[in-house]
Amino acid sequence: MKPSARRPAATEERRVIQLAGQDVPYVLRRSVRRTFALQIDHRGVKVAVPRPAREADVERFITGHQDWLLGKLAARQARSGPLPFEPVDGACLPILGENCRLRVSEPARSSHWRQSPDGTEELVLGKTLDPRGATIRALRKRALPWFAERVAAYCLRLGRSTPPVRLSSARTRWGSCSSVSGIRLHWRLIHLPPELIDYVVAHEVAHLVEMNHSPRFWAVVAQLYPDWKTARTRLRAAGRTLPLIEPGSGDEPLNED
Repeated sequence: MKPSARRPAATEERRVIQLAGQDVPYVLRRSVRRTFALQIDHRGVKVAVPRPAREADVERFITGHQDWLLGKLAARQARSGPLPFEPVDGACLPILGENCRLRVSEPARSSHWRQSPDGTEELVLGKTLDPRGATIRALRKRALPWFAERVAAYCLRLGRSTPPVRLSSARTRWGSCSSVSGIRLHWRLIHLPPELIDYVVAHEVAHLVEMNHSPRFWAVVAQLYPDWKTARTRLRAAGRTLPLIEPGSGDEPLNED
């Protein structure tokens, strides 16, 4: 009787793939199997493939399940939720999708932005200021002109005059549009990458044409922002990870209006 041949041991390798502009780390497991499988648990994402699977086939399999995967990751993040942000010296927070460092080191009574020697942007707060309130004020001051410029740019594409643009602290909405008061955008959008801010802006500007969420409205959104479906998925995932600087600001998920 012949001894049975030993199966080669499975191998695992840590990798990262970009899905809809988001870096998603995963473990690639190769073993003696016939099918591809995708698993998500508390340890993260695992992709199991047959040992001889080609790199292109692995990436095609993952991207083919992109919406499902990003949705599951967003749901897990929603259950755990981000930790409250502590505005202490050296703390990091995202600004326009890039890391910014907080510096509470100067005796001044004001705050300002600067570039550190290593190229990281820094928000410098005076020691005599309330760090939480000063951080929020600096972010709001940074956000308003950025948002206003993007609203003007999208209104120009539609041939519409630019309405008043104000900041919002709404509990459940990223933005709103009114024919009377104009467009309001949540100040916390300043944490997100510019392309996601643009999606929210395009969504609200489209309401200048259609004050509803009918197919005609989404056609206007597609005209302004063709890849809106991908951006919407990314926004829902990214919104769950934003720092909670203002008490109560992350109690409920933020959505489009």
